[in-house]
Amino acid sequence: MSHQRTTSTLDGVKEPHSVSLKVLRLSRPSLSIQHPLPTPSPSPPPNLSLPAPSASLSYPSPTPSNFILSPLLTLPPAFGSAYVGETFSCTLCANNELSPPISQPAQTHTSPDVANSPNTSKVISNITLTAEMKIPSTPTPILLPLSGPESSPQVSTTSEEETPETEIISQSSLQKVLHFDLKEEGSHVLAVTVTYTESSPSSPPRTRTFRKLYQFICKGCLVVRTKIGPLPLPKSTSTSSSSSKKYALEAQLENITEDNPITLTLVHLTTTKGFNATSLNWEIVLSDSEKENGGDVELERPVLAPGDIRQVCFLVEEKVSGDNGEAADSVEGEKESEIVDGRLIFGVLSIGWRGAMGNKGFLSTGNLGTRVS
Repeated sequence: MSHQRTTSTLDGVKEPHSVSLKVLRLSRPSLSIQHPLPTPSPSPPPNLSLPAPSASLSYPSPTPSNFILSPLLTLPPAFGSAYVGETFSCTLCANNELSPPISQPAQTHTSPDVANSPNTSKVISNITLTAEMKIPSTPTPILLPLSGPESSPQVSTTSEEETPETEIISQSSLQKVLHFDLKEEGSHVLAVTVTYTESSPSSPPRTRTFRKLYQFICKGCLVVRTKIGPLPLPKSTSTSSSSSKKYALEAQLENITEDNPITLTLVHLTTTKGFNATSLNWEIVLSDSEKENGGDVELERPVLAPGDIRQVCFLVEEKVSGDNGEAADSVEGEKESEIVDGRLIFGVLSIGWRGAMGNKGFLSTGNLGTRVS
């Protein structure tokens, strides 16, 4: 993982640590890009030697294609970009760096709990990993939960005399995975602490600890601009006290990334009590009534390339009284309508998307509303 900051040793010991730490961000791959050679026109003379069209492909194929994307996947060469709304994931790996026995080849798939080397007579045990995330909005780091396989037991072998003994081999490792939802822009710092117990026949066990810091910048992915305005009432109901007020809520969604096209999967307005909202946009998934009427094809999901803008709109209506039972609910709903700092709150706009390779993103706005006159 890139952007590593200074390393601090908490136990004050100057000698090198017997355990090392590797941190790697978990990112989705991308489609490999190829640049096919054009077919010469007109045809070259037979005595002229030209490279085969397949020479420029990123993989061997008997039928060369002129399409720039190939079926191969490319791993990210660097840390890449982190965007608000996405989930930051990385793997933490604590490796026991004690030298393997000279008489035996190195074995890497062993227990991460305890490792021993006859060359150094040191034993490493009780390796633990903890991770914290420092975000811009709060000075207190957030403790992150870690997931991964549990520590395996010690490797047991049985001799020819059927006498059980425990063989502890160096070069083992402990691996964990963490996930963190990015919710704000700015500098984030991931702090990883490694604690382990080191012992040898000539000295009592001692606990050693070291910490590493990794800094990265989280950027914005979507900019949401909203506008709310009241709609005029029909003349036939302008004098009616039971008519509901209607508002138009417009929003512009702009992809402000440099190289991250996204596909919108969700744009939903969650209203507060006393209001109903009707979407005036595309329908991502057909409703049950549309499916019953023969609709079985989903409409195309909107794609936002870097710099693209998509406009959405919602019709927001106050709940009105109908029957006696509905009237009571309406009056109660109107009383429970939220008014904060002189603004009538309609609800929260939620937006979901997927990246080019299917990575999910989600964000929601603050409370949206209009001034009370």
